[in-house]
Amino acid sequence: MVGVLIAASLVRNQPLEPLNLAAVPAPAAHSADCSRLLAALPDQLDGGALGALDRRQLRVPAPPGTTAWGEPPVVLRCGLDRPADLTASSRLLGISGVQFLEIPGGGMSTWVAVDRPVYVAVALPPTTGSGPLQQLATVIAHTLPPQGLDLPG
Repeated sequence: MVGVLIAASLVRNQPLEPLNLAAVPAPAAHSADCSRLLAALPDQLDGGALGALDRRQLRVPAPPGTTAWGEPPVVLRCGLDRPADLTASSRLLGISGVQFLEIPGGGMSTWVAVDRPVYVAVALPPTTGSGPLQQLATVIAHTLPPQGLDLPG
């Protein structure tokens, strides 16, 4: 049993390979808002029972406006298109003064900040809990000014 714990500890402390992230449409990823947000993000997130989640190196070429932490990774994408799921009847969740829309599917919990000058998505693996989203919401709130929702028609 002790040998298994030591081996698990050694594996956990190995540096992670660069993370390969797929590109998604992000027309505002090169904006000043995304640059300001990415510069303000922490090097670590609180992963709850997983402990500290270190910022990941991304495989080049990395999609613009992206970063990630830990394994399985928490992924942040800045500058995305307005989510199609955002409607006048959408249920939003306020965290640290930021309004988030949950996007269902994919086995991850994905939340999009919808009341800022750029859309920011945070994808959370089920093992991390809500700590990383709360921590990132605070950074978003302090970095990007609030604005009204861009609702269709």
